[in-house]
Amino acid sequence: MQKNLYLIIILFSLTSCYTYQVKKQVDPATDNKEGSKKNTALANNTSTQMKSTTAESQSLNAQQTPVPINVQETLAPNKKFKIDVDGKSYKIIVDKWERDSLVAHPISNPKKILKFHKNQINGEKIAEKRFSQPIADIITVTVYAGIAVGIWSLLR
Repeated sequence: MQKNLYLIIILFSLTSCYTYQVKKQVDPATDNKEGSKKNTALANNTSTQMKSTTAESQSLNAQQTPVPINVQETLAPNKKFKIDVDGKSYKIIVDKWERDSLVAHPISNPKKILKFHKNQINGEKIAEKRFSQPIADIITVTVYAGIAVGIWSLLR
């Protein structure tokens, strides 16, 4: 029992509440859908108007392309990111931008300098290191439960 308890304590002490999360962008398609729904609600006088508004909303959905991500604005200096460059994943700390090139260093090796052109970086897979509240809550509840079991075993 004690060996398992020590193992659990060691595992939770090595767990981090920080995870790499990809920013979710605002989708303009939802805004257009809401606008077309309002238009159809106002234009329900005749069936031809309704058909034209639904045709317009379908054509808007077909024409929408993903919003391009500006890599230089996303990768801010002195922050930790996980980026994908030419199929290889890097965990980096951004140092600065030199024209179109990113100058950074790996988190594990601050002496090594990495340079990437902005076209090499996959903008859809840029993940920023952020605090994860659900993981912190799970760790907190588990620690409280462990303390309760410890107190219960001492009193017993």
